[in-house]
Amino acid sequence: MRHHRIAVDQVDTFYREAGPTSAPVLLLPHGYPCSSYEFRNLLPRLADRWRLIAPDYPGAGYSDTPEAFDYSFDGYAEFLDRFVRELGLNRFALYLHVFGSPIGARLAIRAPERIVALIIQNGDIPYEDALGPKYAEIEKTWALPAAEMRAALAESIREETFKEEFLNAVGSELADRIPPDLWKLHWSLMTPRRRDIAVNLIASLKENRAWFPQHRNYLSTHRPPTLIIWGPHDGYMPEKSARAYLRDLPDAELHLLDGGHWLLETHLDEVVALVRDFLVRVHPHSA
Repeated sequence: MRHHRIAVDQVDTFYREAGPTSAPVLLLPHGYPCSSYEFRNLLPRLADRWRLIAPDYPGAGYSDTPEAFDYSFDGYAEFLDRFVRELGLNRFALYLHVFGSPIGARLAIRAPERIVALIIQNGDIPYEDALGPKYAEIEKTWALPAAEMRAALAESIREETFKEEFLNAVGSELADRIPPDLWKLHWSLMTPRRRDIAVNLIASLKENRAWFPQHRNYLSTHRPPTLIIWGPHDGYMPEKSARAYLRDLPDAELHLLDGGHWLLETHLDEVVALVRDFLVRVHPHSA
């Protein structure tokens, strides 16, 4: 494991890396309310054959929080594009999880020829009719006046809610596998500015619906080799969410594990085995 800082258009950016610099690349954009820390256990497990790279977005993790930045799904995709160009990454597989899914998909749409394969693990889906009940709670706020919606969303950004996000509907046996470091660390990095950023991003889920057709069109048109690994015990994205991807990716490999939103905490061995088998076939070492 290596830990770096790099300037991406003058944004001081932190990222984690493992594996030989000459190896084929797996890019890991993180979700919310997390950072590259969510991939800390996965990186060394695949570093014998692949180069794994996990950046912190501006306003998240150990990266800076500049005032002049577009803190939106589009803005993060633009940042990710600049990041991979800065590192000289021309071909890579993408691991899509939570908010990393709409951000990573936007990156893929920008230059489909760069994408070797997709690994989708409880990534935010582009299918309105296949979302779980916890998304309905967010959708209720959309009917409120803008100021009231922001106030309701801001109320959800607190340490106890971070804890709920990471435990997210799993039973006690699985909850015991999820370390409190996840919510303690990420809450400790929260600032008033980052709170506003999170409110804006969650609020933008409403406008993001208009982008769903572009996401689906990318999948159905380019049909990248895809591995879907899913924890169905997920209040936001249950089993039907995983299966919805098969509408546009009928050849995708789908594996349902007995877990929830954060499989890298609860089912790391199973995920590693599935990802390794998949990457050996679709993204083998140049040797």
